[in-house]
Amino acid sequence: MAERRSGAGEALGRLSEWADAHLGLLRNLSTAMAVAGALVLARSLRLTTKFTSALDIPVEFVQKNVKLRGKLHHVTEKGLEVEHIPISIPFITAIQRKWQPQGVLLVRLAGVELAPSGMAWLQRELEPQQMLWFQLLGRDNSALECLVLVNKGRFRSVCLNEEILRQGLGRAARIEGLHHDSRMYWKLHKRLLRAELRALKKSKGIWKEESYSERIRDRISNNKFVQTLKQFVNWLRSS
Repeated sequence: MAERRSGAGEALGRLSEWADAHLGLLRNLSTAMAVAGALVLARSLRLTTKFTSALDIPVEFVQKNVKLRGKLHHVTEKGLEVEHIPISIPFITAIQRKWQPQGVLLVRLAGVELAPSGMAWLQRELEPQQMLWFQLLGRDNSALECLVLVNKGRFRSVCLNEEILRQGLGRAARIEGLHHDSRMYWKLHKRLLRAELRALKKSKGIWKEESYSERIRDRISNNKFVQTLKQFVNWLRSS
């Protein structure tokens, strides 16, 4: 019995010595397994997939209003041309870049009817290759309706949808892709209308260019705007 215990202790000691001698290998194997597990999970969720077309994006991403990261290429009349930058995984991303497809997504500012001055402002304020985030709200065959966020400093980000309206460089419009009676729709629409009203009160941008009489005549003739404004006022009173 004593000899058996001695043999078991000796074997355990040898195993311990081998583990100590190959600690680096074990750590590397552990890291590799962890990376592989993370990669499998990420690929199953399509977090590492680079999207180059609106139709490539899973329906679930749009329904859950997933926020994606991208790099700006151009500001066009149709929207922002953005290169999607998927989640980066150590050791794997460098390999993936070799076979990732090339292409850009067309991103539109949801809930905003852009004025010509707004287009000029975007071209002036946004830099090529600038990183930004775009939250999916809806899509059609070729474009994505999004809230677009850009970093301004280390701890501050700006929503371009709101900033355009706040500067008086566009008008609030229906948010395509969201159900009109959903809570999220009215929450976002409220933000956009507040930004527009702020520009209206300060006579900024397009509101400065129109005379007071022209503005009143346009509001009366534009029934959709009047109805939307009434809904907003009623919502504020009830909240």
